[in-house]
Amino acid sequence: MSTQSSNTQRRVSVPDGGSCGAVSFWVAWNIMEKRFRTLKYLWLLWTLLQSALHVDIEAQTSQNINVFFINEVDNEPATKAIEVVLTYLKKNPSYGLSVQIESIEANKTDAKILLEAICNKYVASIEKKQMPHLVLDTTKAGVASETVKSFTQALGLPTISASYGQEGDLRQWRDLDEAKQKYLLQVMPPADIIPEAVRSIVKRLNITNAAILYDDTFVMDHKYKSLLQNIQTRHVITAIAKDGKREREEQIEKLRNLDINNFFVLGNLQSIRMVLESVKPAYFERNFAWHAITQSEGEVSSQRDNATIMFLKPMAYTQYRDRLGLLRTTFNLNEEPQLASAFYFDLALRSFLAIKEMLQSGAWPKDMEYLRCDDFQGGNTPERNIDLRQYFTQVSEPTSYGTFELVTQPRRPFNGFSYMKFEMDINVLQIRGGSSVNSKSIGTWTAGLDSPLVVKDEEQMKNLTADTVYRIYTVVQAPFIMRDETAPKGYKGYCIDLINEIAAIVHFDYEIQEVEDGKFGNMDEKGDWNGIVKKLIDKQADIGLGSMSVMAEREIVIDFTVPYYDLVGITIMMQRPSSPSSLFKFLTVLETNVWLCILAAYFFTSFLMWVFDRWSPYSYQNNRDKYKDDEEKREFNLKECLWFCMTSLTPQGGGEAPKNLSGRLVAATWWLFGFIIIASYTANLAAFLTVSRLDTPVESLDDLAKQYKILYAPLNGSAAMTYFERMANIEQMFYEIWKDLSLNDSLTPLERSKLAVWDYPVSDKYTKMWQAMQEAGLPATLDDAVTRVRNSSTATGFAFLGDATDIRYLQLTNCDLQVVGEEFSRKPYAIAVQQGSHLKDQFNNAILTLLNKRQLEKLKEKWWKNDEAQANCEKPEDQSDGISIQNIGGVFIVIFVGIGMACITLVFEYWWYRYRKNPRIIDVAEANATQPNPKDGGKANDGVILGHSGEKFEKSNAALRPRFNQFPATFKPRF
Repeated sequence: MSTQSSNTQRRVSVPDGGSCGAVSFWVAWNIMEKRFRTLKYLWLLWTLLQSALHVDIEAQTSQNINVFFINEVDNEPATKAIEVVLTYLKKNPSYGLSVQIESIEANKTDAKILLEAICNKYVASIEKKQMPHLVLDTTKAGVASETVKSFTQALGLPTISASYGQEGDLRQWRDLDEAKQKYLLQVMPPADIIPEAVRSIVKRLNITNAAILYDDTFVMDHKYKSLLQNIQTRHVITAIAKDGKREREEQIEKLRNLDINNFFVLGNLQSIRMVLESVKPAYFERNFAWHAITQSEGEVSSQRDNATIMFLKPMAYTQYRDRLGLLRTTFNLNEEPQLASAFYFDLALRSFLAIKEMLQSGAWPKDMEYLRCDDFQGGNTPERNIDLRQYFTQVSEPTSYGTFELVTQPRRPFNGFSYMKFEMDINVLQIRGGSSVNSKSIGTWTAGLDSPLVVKDEEQMKNLTADTVYRIYTVVQAPFIMRDETAPKGYKGYCIDLINEIAAIVHFDYEIQEVEDGKFGNMDEKGDWNGIVKKLIDKQADIGLGSMSVMAEREIVIDFTVPYYDLVGITIMMQRPSSPSSLFKFLTVLETNVWLCILAAYFFTSFLMWVFDRWSPYSYQNNRDKYKDDEEKREFNLKECLWFCMTSLTPQGGGEAPKNLSGRLVAATWWLFGFIIIASYTANLAAFLTVSRLDTPVESLDDLAKQYKILYAPLNGSAAMTYFERMANIEQMFYEIWKDLSLNDSLTPLERSKLAVWDYPVSDKYTKMWQAMQEAGLPATLDDAVTRVRNSSTATGFAFLGDATDIRYLQLTNCDLQVVGEEFSRKPYAIAVQQGSHLKDQFNNAILTLLNKRQLEKLKEKWWKNDEAQANCEKPEDQSDGISIQNIGGVFIVIFVGIGMACITLVFEYWWYRYRKNPRIIDVAEANATQPNPKDGGKANDGVILGHSGEKFEKSNAALRPRFNQFPATFKPRF
C-alpha cells in the first residue's frame, strides 16, 4: 500500500507537459534497477559458493603437520623466521601445507626445567591426539641443546636440528645407530660455519699465532680444539670482554703478552667497533694483523685514526636476491642478521615440505608409536623406520640466501657435515680519521669445511699479513755475539748466523738488543731472576740468544731448544809464559860479574905466564942450547901467552906448554880453571834452556786449588760462579750432615764408631776455592778479567775461570793468553724461549734440519778456524822441540864477527906491508956476500934490508937483524 501510494503520489507529481514519455522512462528505470540488484546478488552468491568450494577443495588437499619448535632464549632470527614461514604458507596455499606449531622456549642453564616443559607439551599433544611429526630444534649449544638431543633420541622423535657443532660435538647424538641417523638430523647454521674462515686465512697466510675474540652472536665452545686442528698455530679463543673499554684493553694486552700479533674478531658490527677502539695505536703497525668477520652485511665504523684490517662479510648469491628481497618486503623477514634469518626460514620450510612429502607418499609409518616421557626406561626407545634424511635432501624448494650443502652419500655421516653454503666478501678496509675511507674487495670465501680463499689481489693479501717480528735479548760474547755497525741488525757472530738460518726456515723477522745488566740470568736468594731469564719471564723477550748454558733451575721458569753447540765446560785462562828469546842467550847463563872475572883471570894468567917464561932461567928463550934438539920450540912472549890461554879452553888445546916448571904450573892451574868453568857453563846452559820451557806453575784445577800465589776467580754472576758457589754449599751441607750424625747421641756406640774417622770424609776443596775467589774479587766483565790476567805474571798473578768457548776465543785472538787444564762441569748451549712457547718446537725442527745439513759445523768452522780476527801468533816452544835459533843464533854471529875481523886484519896486513914498509927482499947468501967496503965509509950491513929502496931510503939503516949471531946448521933460509 505504501509503495503504491508512493507511486501514485509520484505520478501525480509528474508535470503535465510530456507526461507519457516520463512515465515510460521511470518504469524502465525501476525494472533495470531491480535486475541489477538481482545480478549483484547472484554474483555475490557465486563468489561465496566459489570461496566455499575452494575452501572445501583446500581442506581436502592441504596436509596438516604438527611441529614442536624448540628455540633458545634470545634467538630472535629463528623465532621470526618461523612466523614468516607460517605466514608464507598461508599466503601461498599452493603448497597445500598446514602447520600447527607448539613453541617451547629453552632455558640455557636449567636442564630439568626445560625437560619438564618439553615433556608437558609432549604429553599434552598425545592426549589431544596431535602428536608431533617433527621436532624443529634451533637451540645453539650447551645445556639446552643437549637436553633436546637427549629427549628426541630417547623417545625416537624425528628431529631436524640447527645446533652448533661438527662431527662428535653433539654428544647425545654421537653414537647413533643406522636407523636413528635417518631421522635425527643436524644442519649447521651459518654462525657455525663462518669461523672456518679463520682456518682458511691461517692456512693461506701461514699464520703461526692467533687470538680469536668473539661475541654472543657466535658460539665457539666446541671450536677450541677443532678450529685449527693439525695446524701449527698457537692460538687463543676467548669471548670479548663486555664490562667496558678498560677491560677490553687489559684483555688485548694480556693476549699481546702471550706473543700474539694476529687478531681475529668475530661478532656484529658493534662488537668489532668496540674492540678496534680498545686497541693501542702501536698494535696496528706492520707486525700486527687484524681480521674482522661478521654475519652482518653493513660496514665497519671506528674512531681509529690509522688502521688497516681485513673485513669479511656475507653476501647472498645473485640468483637468490630477488627472493630474499620479496621475503623482506612482503613477509617482513627483516631480523638481523639477514643470513641467519634466511637460513632458519629455508631450513623450516624445507623441513615442513619433507614431512609433507613423506605423509603424502606413504613413507610415514601409520599408527606410529609415541612413548611418553614417564614410560622411558633407558632402553625402550621405539623402533622407527623413518628415512627423513632421504626426503629432506630431495626437497627442491629454492632457497633465499645460499644453497644447502647436504650429505647425500648413504655411508657418510650427515650430522656435522651438512650446512648452508654461501659466499663471504673479503675486503681491505682502511680506517682514517674515524671513518672508512677505502674498502676494496680482494677475494671471496665460500662457506664450507676447509674451504680455501679465492684471492683476486695477491699483493694486497700479502700486505695484510703481520710480519712475524720476535724480540731477542742477548749478551755480547765473542764469537757468538759481537757488535758490528755495518751488519744489518748491528751484530754479527755465530749466533747471529744461526738465528738467520732458523728465520729462513721458520719465516720470521727479529729485533735484537742487549740486556741491560749483561747477564744471562741467575736467581737470587729471594727467588727473583735477572738478565735474559727475567726478560723471558716478564714476556718482554721472545728469544734469549747467545752462549747460554742449559741449567736445571733455568728450565723451571723458561724453555730451551735442543742444543746447537757441543758440551762446553769451565776452564782456566792464564797469561802465556813469556820466554824472552835472545841471540846471545848463551851469555846470560853466567852473570856479568862472572864473565868479567873470567876475563880478568884470562889476562892475569896470560901476563903471569909471560913473566914466568921471561925470567925463568929454564925457559926456552933463556936456555936455547938446552932445547935446541926439541922438535917444537915455542917462545912464550906476551902474544903467545894470550893465544895459549885462549886455545886451552877449546877442544883444540893450547899447544906446546912452557918448558919451565913454574910456567907449567901456571898452565895446569889455568887448565883446571878452564875445565871447571866450561863444565859449569855447559851444565847451566842446558838447565837454563830447559827450565825456561818448563815454567808452568798451574796445569789443572787441582794445581790451582793447592797453591796460594796465583789468585783466581770467575765472572760475577756467571755460570762458573754459580758452579763453585753451589759446590761449596754442597760440601758444607755434607759436612754438617756427617757432623750431626757423628755427634748424634741417639746412635749406638757401634754406629757412632762407624762414623768416626781421623780425616774429614767430605772434601773441602771447593769451599776453600770459593773463599779464595771471594777474597780475590770477582771481575764484573770479561774485559776486566782479561785485564787482570794480562797484568799478572806467570809465578804470581791472576787466573780466570770461565766458559771454555770464551777462553778459547780469547786465546785464538790474543797471543799472550793461554788455556790451562781440561774442561769440567760441561753443559750444552741452547736458545732460550718463554715457557710453553710454540717457538720451542719450531726452533727444534729448524736446528735439527741445520744439523742434518751440517750447517752448524760450517758455522763453527767459519767463526773458529777461519775467523778474520784470529791472531797470527808464533808457535810456542814445546818441551820436545830443540833449541830455537832465536836462543842460539848468537854463536853464529860470533863466527861471522870473527871471520869479519880476520878479513879486516888481512886487509890491514896487506896494506901495512905493501904500502907502509915496502920491503926489499934479498937472499941470505947475498946478504952475507955483502961485506963492508972501505970505499963506502966502512959501513957494514948487519942484516937483510927490508925497507924501501931508493935514494930517499938509502940511509934508513932499517934492517931485519937476527936475534942471535949463530944459526943452527940445519937452518935453511926461506928466500
